[in-house]
Order: sequence, then C-alpha cells, then structure tokens
Amino acid sequence: MTDWVPPIRPAEHAEQMLVGAILDGTFPAGTTLPGERELAGQLGVTRPTLREALRRLERDGWLTVQQGKSTRVNDYEREGGLNVLSALIRHNEHLAPSFILHLLDVREVMAPAYIRLAVERVPHEVMALLAEGEQLPDTPERFAAFDWRLHHALTVASGNPIYTMILNGFAGFYEDAARVYFASTEARAASRRFYRALMAAAQAGEGDPTEQLVRFAMQESIHFWCQVHNLNEMRGALR
Repeated sequence: MTDWVPPIRPAEHAEQMLVGAILDGTFPAGTTLPGERELAGQLGVTRPTLREALRRLERDGWLTVQQGKSTRVNDYEREGGLNVLSALIRHNEHLAPSFILHLLDVREVMAPAYIRLAVERVPHEVMALLAEGEQLPDTPERFAAFDWRLHHALTVASGNPIYTMILNGFAGFYEDAARVYFASTEARAASRRFYRALMAAAQAGEGDPTEQLVRFAMQESIHFWCQVHNLNEMRGALR
C-alpha cells in the first residue's frame, strides 16, 4: 500500500495562495486585498472558506483585518510571527539572498548557548553524538544529514525545548542549504575540525571554552557561505 497523502483543505489552499501572492509582490506590504467576493472568486473558494484563511493569516501577522474596512497587507518582516518564518521556508523560491545570512546570524547566537547547555548537562551524550561523525563519508549529502541530526540532538540535550522547536521550523530546508554549503571540501574539513574540537570540549565539560569554540565555528560557517555565494559585499552591508 502506498503512503496516503490527505488532500489539502480549501482554507489551507487559499492561505497558501495568498501567502504566495504576498511574497511574489502581487499584494505587497501596505496595500489592501480585493473585496471578499472578488478575492474568493479569484481563489476558487467560498466566502466562508476565505474568511477562515484570512483569520489564520491575521493571527500569524500577514494581514490586518478590520470590520467594515479593506484588509491590509502587513510588512511581515516587522509584524509577522514564527508561523510566518515557517511559511517563508515552505515558499523558499521567494527568499532573498540575505535570508540565509540572517538565519546564520541567528544560529551564531543560538548554537553557542544550546551546545554549552548540552555539554554542561550531559557531556557523555554529546560525546556519543560526535562519535558518530568520526567515520562520516566525505560527501555533501552525508555531512548535511549528520549536521542536522547533531544540532537537533544538541538542542534536545540542552534541556530547553524552545531551541528544538525553533530548529524544527527549518527541517528539510536546513539540509537542502547544508548540502550546498558542504559541497565545499574546505567547509567539510572545517566541520570535521569543529566536531573533533567539540568532542574535546565535551570531555572537559567546561562551558566557557565550549561556547567560544562554537561561536568561532558558526562565524567560520558564515564566511564559507559567503564565499560559496559571492556574498561578501552583502555581508559587509548587513553588518
């Protein structure tokens, strides 16, 4: 029996269509949506279904719905919540080149914190995780898969589930981007050095050196990503 995929609900279809239209500039920030009857016709859904989709988009920060007034499209970068971030991952064809740089900036802040917690709480678990990488085949695909499993497990080992939930929002996309990153032999070599150094830090069980080590590794990964995509000038502008 093949895996059964449930059909998409009409409200979810309308929601995805509207998000795509916002991201591709059909309905840019600051504009208003067409009237309810017209918009429902464009999307091929009933008006009650459209209202459900609009309520969900308002909840996430995409829209501002006001009784008796036109629905306004928000600036999602300023007014959106975590569900907007998840939607951006699903619609990654619309992502700006700066998106992954911003994402790596956030990881530079988060990873030292959750890895330090993991090393301080359960150093032997961290060492066991890293031992799996000792014989890692030298391919982008295997490095990408291992790096995802490692960071996911480290967020769990930190004892703070918020780190894990944030990381889970990037499942799939993380590995896709990592395969591009790990196409560089230099990046793979740098990660092997990082895994070995982190193993030593876990053996010592010391928080401060671990945090410093991870921060340097995250900064180095940003450098490699900029090299791969010729984004060094953009990186300077974002700083």
